[in-house]
Amino acid sequence: MLSCEGTGKNIEQAVENALFELKASREDVDIKILNPGGFLKKAKVLVTISEDAREKYEKKEKLKQQEKEEDTKIEVNVHEPKVKVEQAKVKVDVEEPKHSAERPQVQIITDEEYIVAEKSDEDKEEKNVKTVNAEKLIKDILEALDLTADIAVSEDERFIRYSLTGENLNDLIGHHGECLYALSSFISSVCKNGKKVVLDVENYRSKREETLRTLAERIANKVAKSGRYYKFEPMDASERKIIHTALQNDDRVTTMSKGEEPRRYLIVFPREYKE
Repeated sequence: MLSCEGTGKNIEQAVENALFELKASREDVDIKILNPGGFLKKAKVLVTISEDAREKYEKKEKLKQQEKEEDTKIEVNVHEPKVKVEQAKVKVDVEEPKHSAERPQVQIITDEEYIVAEKSDEDKEEKNVKTVNAEKLIKDILEALDLTADIAVSEDERFIRYSLTGENLNDLIGHHGECLYALSSFISSVCKNGKKVVLDVENYRSKREETLRTLAERIANKVAKSGRYYKFEPMDASERKIIHTALQNDDRVTTMSKGEEPRRYLIVFPREYKE
C-alpha cells in the first residue's frame, strides 16, 4: 500500500492516522488535503509515498507478501507438555543468632578503576568527589555486549569525544541514532569531570548531519510549495540544532521547537504562515 486516506478531527490527526496505516514517516510522504474539516466535519487527507522513497516501501511490501505466502504453506502443531509439579516438604533448621555486644565490622570495597576519590584540604570534614572513568566504562560496555572496537579520544574546552570503530557496532547506534544518543547521555551524566562526553560510532554523527541537511532542504521546498507546516518526529537536541542551522538563512521558511524532552520535536512552516 503506497497511499492511504486518513480522517480526523483536524488535519494533523488525519495525517497521523494515515501515516499509521502506511507505517511510514513524514519525510517519506506527500500530503494532499481533501477536506480541511470544520464544524461537525472531519478533516480528510490523502497521504502518498514520495517518488524518491517509493522503491524502499515497494521492497518492504513485496517482502511482506512473500513471508505471508510462505506462512500459508507451513502448518505447525504445538502441543504443550503436561508438567506435573510436586511440592516437596523441606525442613529448614534455623539457628538463632547469638547476640553480641560487639558491632560487626563492615568493609566497603570500591572499584579503583572506576572511582577516583579526591579529598579537600580546605574542609575539616572528609568529602569524597567521585568521578567515573569514561573510557573504562565504554570498554566494559563493549565487553558486556561481546563487541570489540578501537577507541579514539579527542578533547577541547567543552567536550571529550570518544569515537568507536570496528565490526558489528550497528546495535550501538540504533534507529536514527536513538541508542547512540541515549548511551552518550548516560556516560556523560555519570562521568562528571567538567566536560560533556560525546560518543560517536563509525563516524555516524557526521553522516547523520549530512543526511539531516539534505532532508531539511527537501522539507523546506515541500513547505514552501504547499504552504503547509511540517512536523518532524521527536529527535535529539543536537539533530534539531542541525536543522535549525541549515534553514536559518532560508527566506521561505522558519523553524521552531515544541514539546518537552525527550519528546521535543521541530516544526518547519512558511514565514507568512498564520494559524
